[in-house]
Amino acid sequence: MEFYQVDPSLENYWRAIILFGRNVASYKFALARSLYELKKVSNELITLEELAEPFSRHICEHLKHSPKQVTSNSSKFIDHCLSYNKGTISQDTLISATMKLGFINVIDAFHVVNNQEISNRFFIDERKTHKGIRLTDNFFNLSESMQFESFKNETEARWRLVEHGWKLGISHNLIGVQYDQDLKLLFTTDKERRVNISSCRDSLNGYQKGHCFYCHDSISVEPSSPNLADVDHFFPWMLRDIVNNIDGVWNLVLACAECNRGADGKFAKVPSVKLLSRLHKRNEYFINSHLPLRETLILQTGNNEQKRKDFLQNQYNLAKQAAIHEWEPEDRGFIIF
Repeated sequence: MEFYQVDPSLENYWRAIILFGRNVASYKFALARSLYELKKVSNELITLEELAEPFSRHICEHLKHSPKQVTSNSSKFIDHCLSYNKGTISQDTLISATMKLGFINVIDAFHVVNNQEISNRFFIDERKTHKGIRLTDNFFNLSESMQFESFKNETEARWRLVEHGWKLGISHNLIGVQYDQDLKLLFTTDKERRVNISSCRDSLNGYQKGHCFYCHDSISVEPSSPNLADVDHFFPWMLRDIVNNIDGVWNLVLACAECNRGADGKFAKVPSVKLLSRLHKRNEYFINSHLPLRETLILQTGNNEQKRKDFLQNQYNLAKQAAIHEWEPEDRGFIIF
């Protein structure tokens, strides 16, 4: 709840749904992706028939590379999507099945975060009265946000992280999400085979609420944007022989170009204790989002919050011995975590 209470903007309420909402199926992500496409609708009422096409399309696309899209042992809706992918049923049949089976739980559960409904709804359930959902002013205002275009990438990255966790059975054995500096990708190793998951930028941006970790200035994950975020090592990479697992997700943040490589940028300096505390808070967002970033952080930094705090403090002490210069920029935006 603190995630959106510190900065109660519509963007952060939406991100809370994507990052911290309950994951028993991937339908939440498919619904979000569908709403992004339907943002320009002339009517605020979206019928289930209108919603069914993009919703089922996104599920079918993900089934092609990740067969596990639900945590239950069976799903009649998923069976229809698989049949459509095999070419054994028509799109009309898939749309009918989606209208009947695809929205049973996701519309009710979409706004639930940490077992309670958020106070700002983005649509109203009108299935009984108008056979659809009605978009609220919150959604239309959200769609006009400068950060709206980043949501597609963030949602897709979160979806891929969750389904990858299901695929590897994270509930039974911890895995480590790793970082490829050259490709800026997060990946895991499955039976000695590398598996790319998603863009590091897209995966981290939501947790930082679309802002530079250091100065809070706005950043973007769109490749063509002049504000494209840099993926930065909080403890500088030059300390890789001193700091434990320096490429670990725990040590990766998104920074604006000015903070990362500008005239007064961080470079090889060690961030201040205040920024170390901010890193801990960001990492605890990973812990609260589950699958598989939670498991990765536990593996890399400790299985309870005090151990994770001690881990960061120990790395800070080691880093300060090797690089005595401390760094902290001026704030260029509102403090958001």
